[in-house]
Amino acid sequence: MESEGAVDQSSRESSPEKGAEVYPVSDPQHLVEELVNEDCVEKLSEGLISSYLPDLQRSRDTLQELTQNQAVLLDTLEQEITKFKDCNSTIDLNTLFSEAKVYHSKLVNIRREMINLHDKTSKLKKRALKLQQQKQKEALDREQQREKELERERQLIAKPAKRT
Repeated sequence: MESEGAVDQSSRESSPEKGAEVYPVSDPQHLVEELVNEDCVEKLSEGLISSYLPDLQRSRDTLQELTQNQAVLLDTLEQEITKFKDCNSTIDLNTLFSEAKVYHSKLVNIRREMINLHDKTSKLKKRALKLQQQKQKEALDREQQREKELERERQLIAKPAKRT
């Protein structure tokens, strides 16, 4: 059988047909090119593409849908983060309001104390003024008493009579 194949191949090599080139058997690449027809390649390519194309299109559509869902989820997540930040700022506001209440009550107490101190100082000023007036009156009375006593002593002192 080997001899028949060798004869067959040798007859091809020795008797070229019209329009067909003869290539040595040792070049398999050329044999593949010769056997494969461009029309056949195109049909096989179209068949391969048509078998994978629907799956690829579904995969593309699925990926687009997933991308859109991911974008929606990201937006929702950003909104939730904003809400949490608002809640934290609300907690901070509550803390500030409670501190403000504490400081307000302290200010009210300080104001009350200042009013009480003002009242006490006013009373003390009035009392000090009365005491000062009383001391001045007593000093004036003593001075007048002393002057009266001096005047009385002068009158009691004997005066030499005038010689006439």
